[in-house]
Amino acid sequence: MINPFLLEPYTSKELFCDREQELKDITSFLKNGSNVTLISPRRYGKTGLIFRTFDDLRKKKFICIYADIFSAQNLDDFIKILSEAIVSNLASDSLIKKFFNALKNARPLLSYDPISGSPQVTLSFQTDSQKQPTLKSIFDFLEKQGKQIVFAIDEFQQIREFKETNIEALLRTYIQQLHHVKFIFSGSKKHLMADMFVNAKKPFYESSRTVYIDRIDLEKYKAFITGLFKKAGKSIDEDAVDFILDWTKRHTYYTQFLCNQVFADSAAKISLEDVKATVSKIMRFEIPNFIERRNLITEKQWKYLIAVAKEGEVKKPTAADFLIKYKIGNAATAKKILTALVEKELLLEQIDLNGKSYSVYNVFMSRWMESL
Repeated sequence: MINPFLLEPYTSKELFCDREQELKDITSFLKNGSNVTLISPRRYGKTGLIFRTFDDLRKKKFICIYADIFSAQNLDDFIKILSEAIVSNLASDSLIKKFFNALKNARPLLSYDPISGSPQVTLSFQTDSQKQPTLKSIFDFLEKQGKQIVFAIDEFQQIREFKETNIEALLRTYIQQLHHVKFIFSGSKKHLMADMFVNAKKPFYESSRTVYIDRIDLEKYKAFITGLFKKAGKSIDEDAVDFILDWTKRHTYYTQFLCNQVFADSAAKISLEDVKATVSKIMRFEIPNFIERRNLITEKQWKYLIAVAKEGEVKKPTAADFLIKYKIGNAATAKKILTALVEKELLLEQIDLNGKSYSVYNVFMSRWMESL
């Protein structure tokens, strides 16, 4: 029996849990002419939600393009990744040729990865001044296709890491001229994404509709997990499902991973003890990785991480009682540590109507730290 708890971002809507309201909102915004900003912590399922949205939009004859720019370090990388994403969606060699001809300021060369078969585009520029017009020509090419196109750019906050200046303003200028192309700007660094799209001083201010992804509803998640086990010919006790969702804190990736391993380890009937045995196995494999991370930060940062893990969630990370309880130091020191750990994505910062809260980003590592 094939394991239904796959670890890929998206395979089919039957194996995708909930997000019905978010899907409805995103689809409606795009169909009615708005760009969308999609924000969530890493591994909460935003990429899967993008592909789930594509599923519905393609049925309505939209062309859907996805590009992950997490690895991009500069404008060259950005143009290359966008070009490869477009080529992957062009149906014929003649269209690829037209696309390359449209890149008048570059010398494109197409090859294919010998293992994955995915297209690889190499672009050569005689001068740096040719790069910005090439970026514009990419968007102009899409606009001239005369079809409704949705272009998802994942980890969009990465453009702030580029050495080139004014990339946000440049992109905003090009994008606002498009009528047939709409965008999903997706990102996992909430403070950067919020600053880009909510700060009135920034170019992308109010240029899109923002959708935030939170944890999946508890009851819907329980029904989804139980249902997938049942369809695969296995039964799982209710207390076992409750334990999975509690232990993983309903963080999408860690919940999916634990379910995947439970399915792989189990017989036809799954009990709470079976799930706990799988958890022990996972931790046995993961602990060496956690120890390696210990070597990448300072002793004070490690001590602070443990303190947050033991609390589960911290709403006042510089409060005197918290600092005294875990012997962290003064508030100024704690604030510096906090900032560093959030930047390193070891601590997750979340904001709601009640203010900010902090937790250890890696749920498995957090559970391990609780016992230290």
